[in-house]
Parts: sequence; structure tokens; C-alpha cells
Amino acid sequence: MSTQLTEMREALRQALDEEMQKDPRVFIVGEEVAEYNGAYKVTKGMLEKWGPDRVIDTPIAELGFSGLAIGAAMTGLKPVVEFMSFNFSFVAFDQIISNAIKMYYMSGSRFSVPIVFRGPNGAAAQVSSQHSHCVEALYANFPGLIVIAPSNPYDAKGLLKSAIRQNNPVLFLENELSYGDKMEIPTEEYLVPIGKAHIAREGDHVTLISHSRMVLLCEEAAKELQDQGIQVELIDLRTIKPLDIDTIANSVRKTHFCVLVEEGHIFGGISAEVGFQIIEHCFDDLDAPLVRVAQKETPMPYSKVLEKQTMPTKEQIIEAVQKVLA
Repeated sequence: MSTQLTEMREALRQALDEEMQKDPRVFIVGEEVAEYNGAYKVTKGMLEKWGPDRVIDTPIAELGFSGLAIGAAMTGLKPVVEFMSFNFSFVAFDQIISNAIKMYYMSGSRFSVPIVFRGPNGAAAQVSSQHSHCVEALYANFPGLIVIAPSNPYDAKGLLKSAIRQNNPVLFLENELSYGDKMEIPTEEYLVPIGKAHIAREGDHVTLISHSRMVLLCEEAAKELQDQGIQVELIDLRTIKPLDIDTIANSVRKTHFCVLVEEGHIFGGISAEVGFQIIEHCFDDLDAPLVRVAQKETPMPYSKVLEKQTMPTKEQIIEAVQKVLA
């Protein structure tokens, strides 16, 4: 199989392009997705190729265009809605929660809503407290919604294609700071299954669990820990909901130690849910309490110095692993 060095934004574009080629019901809608080629250039060239009927610019009105897309999905189309930031999805919260994810249940299965909401999640660089939320724990609380958070271009492309082919609402969480990340991905079509975690690094001493951009920090930490003789098994969740607890439990039963890392806040976060499920499935296999690394319990500062103090770091991950093993 041939491969090509590909940026995250380009991998996402390839997924959109291939699925639009495959299925004429797929269309893209959102702010600046057409004329401007996308705020982060994910949809670059798509308007010229597919035209204004399938790549649709909208006003700054997330509630409105989300509702429009949900209605389109109910009639059999397959919208991909781009939020310029998932912080702006809060404006569309009622449409996503009350309509997109509940319509199948409320209509007695008469209406499916095959829709993908995608865009950057979490903090970028110095975008302050109103533009730095991690939304996965919030949205994952609601039944009926699939939540995906890839960490690399390969997974981003394969998972987005799988998401578009779903007959259910999907939240597809990217990260602004990852759009320029590059890796070799296949030039041939491929899919990545939803609901299956990836063992990014095998090890015997401690299980490290994370998702999205924090996986890259965990990889850096794992390399330094290897120099100290500590073999880390790194699990990239890829899909937040449904959660692949089998892969997680098998790893914890092997290593007997576990550290959980997320960019979001620690209270009520993803690591809280994953940690509880580990206790539920693997309590007798743990040789030490779980340790969590997360964003500090404060709104995100604008100051670059304070921002660095608020976010998880490689050093904090290393310290957490050393703590749990001690």
C-alpha cells in the first residue's frame, strides 16, 4: 500500500472529498467553509469542485444553520456541519441536544439524523477563556451522540469517513494546534472503526490513557520514561463514546498501574468516567490508586505564561507516572 506525507487538515479534506464523491447526499455547511476555504483551510478548494449547493457558507448563526442541517438530515441528506470552534456550538446547544440526538427516540425511530458536527475543540494558543473549552465530557453525557477525538492524520481521515457513513449524530472533535501535524497515510481508501481504541505504544509497567492532542504529550513523556527504564503502554481512546473499555481493561490487567491524561477539567471529566470504569472492571488488578492529569480548575488565562501553567504538560505526565509507580 502506497502512502503520502499528509497534514491533518488535508487528511480531513480527503475524507470529505471521498465521501462527497461516494454519496451525493453528503454536503458541507458552516461559517467560511466555501468562499474563504474554511477558517483552518480544511475545506480548501471544495467550493470550486463541488459548487455552492454542496459547500454552503452561512451567517454567524450556529443555532440557525445547525437546525437547518438537522432538518436536512431528517429528510435523508447527510450534512457535515463545521463549527469554527466547538465553543460556538454552545449557541446551537438546544438544536444538538433537543433535536439531533433525541429525534430518533422521540419519533419512535421514524426519523434518523445522520449528521456530523466537526471543528476544533479545546485550547489553541492564547485564545483565552471563551475559546478554549473542551466539550467532550459535556456532550458525552447525553445518550444518542457518538463522540470522536482523533490525535493524528491517519485516524482523523479514517474516523471522519466512518462518521459520515453513520446513521446517527456524531461530534467530531479536532484541535486547532494539530491541523499542521503530518504523517504518512495510505493513498488508497481506508476506514478506522468507531468505538475501537488504539494501542499507540506497547509496554509492561504502566498504562497511560489519553485522547486528541494530549496523546502527543503522552508520547513525548513515554520516550523520556523509557530512558528511565519505565515501559509505558499508551492507549489513544480515539472514540470517547462509545468507549472501548475492553482494550483499556486488558492493558490495566497487564500493567497493574494507570495514569489518565486529558486536556479538559478534572471535575466531571473524561478521565473521571474512564477511571470509574477501570475501578469497576479492574479493581483487583490495580496495585496503586489511579492518577489523573488535567487542566487546572480555572478559566483559561490569556497570558502565555499563565496558559502554560494551566494546561497539562509533559513534565506533569512524567511526574504522575513516577508517583503511581512509587
